[in-house]
Amino acid sequence: MRDSESAVEQTPSYAIEVVTVPVNDVDRATAYYRDVLGFGLDVDYAPTPDFRVVQLTPAGSATSIQLGVGLTGATPRSLQGLYLVVTDLAETHRRLTEHGAAVGPIRHKAGLPDWRGDFAPGLDPERRDYASFADLADPDGNGWVLQERGHHAVE
Repeated sequence: MRDSESAVEQTPSYAIEVVTVPVNDVDRATAYYRDVLGFGLDVDYAPTPDFRVVQLTPAGSATSIQLGVGLTGATPRSLQGLYLVVTDLAETHRRLTEHGAAVGPIRHKAGLPDWRGDFAPGLDPERRDYASFADLADPDGNGWVLQERGHHAVE
């Protein structure tokens, strides 16, 4: 390496492509992510009784999730705090609730623009990016955070 090469030139490119979600019942979880959340089913491969991988991808996402048998030693409920970003949190909340998903109430960052960590109920009044949230739990207790971004771009 020449002294003139920067650290940025040495840094490899990274992409998060798959997140493994630990579940108890692969069929139930597949149905939930496909039918309730609307993820697309990419793969359902089970070459042996001890190994099965189901891969699903949210519409518009470059990152997929995997469920299965023989994929992880993590326990169901241990995956917490992954974000699903949506353009219309109110509509997503309504649709998911109607489909039986366990979605918590919508909340927003109170006191913006100088946010200090407190929340108020409901959507951010100005629908600012990254300011409105709702919690979502899958049937195995894995926890996701729904976050609104890009609402004004689709109006």
